[in-house]
Amino acid sequence: MFRHTKFPSGEITNHPYLAHIARKGKPIILSTGMSGLGEVEAAVQAIAAAGAPPLVLLHCVSQYPAPPEELNLRAMHTLEAAFDVPVGFSDHTEGIEMALVAVALGAAVIEKHFTLDRSLPGPDHRASLEPDELRRLADGMQRVKIALGDGRKLPTTSERNTAEVARKSLVAAIDIPAGTILKAELVAIRRPGTGLPPAMRDQLIGRITAKALAAGQLFSWEDIE
Repeated sequence: MFRHTKFPSGEITNHPYLAHIARKGKPIILSTGMSGLGEVEAAVQAIAAAGAPPLVLLHCVSQYPAPPEELNLRAMHTLEAAFDVPVGFSDHTEGIEMALVAVALGAAVIEKHFTLDRSLPGPDHRASLEPDELRRLADGMQRVKIALGDGRKLPTTSERNTAEVARKSLVAAIDIPAGTILKAELVAIRRPGTGLPPAMRDQLIGRITAKALAAGQLFSWEDIE
């Protein structure tokens, strides 16, 4: 069961109402359309003074449909930094793209209007999703959340085979006898990337070969004195 009380943007200056609901202790979702940061702060303070229930703020542009150039989705980060609460996006644009962008930017909640038919009369239908679009939005949000990952920069499992093919290694440029002092012209850089990486080239130059190497053979430290 959905436990939050959702306040539309029009109630953000209705502090008596906000306080009345806050005293009930139920979690609150508050849309912040048509408001500046100071008005959001006053509303948050009214809710906090009346019992400080759990709060989620939704960035919102109260236009139907809302033009993408007015969305300012980075304002979600401003709200999160200012009030240290979960922040989401109440999306009144046409389509699902802006909601997916908001998820990629870290939105904890997405609100989107839903209709069975966008051609129905009334102000909200044009900015609403029909059933197949809502399904695509839900699927897309899950894919975006998975794609965001944990933020650590590491090679993935699926990249390992690619790295072996795409990267290069240090190889013998020509046949090299054992006991040869390696000079730059004797060391070439070629695929695959299964040997010593080109970044180690300077460490190889000036070393002596411990065994004979055929042209194109990958260098390894076992071949070097």
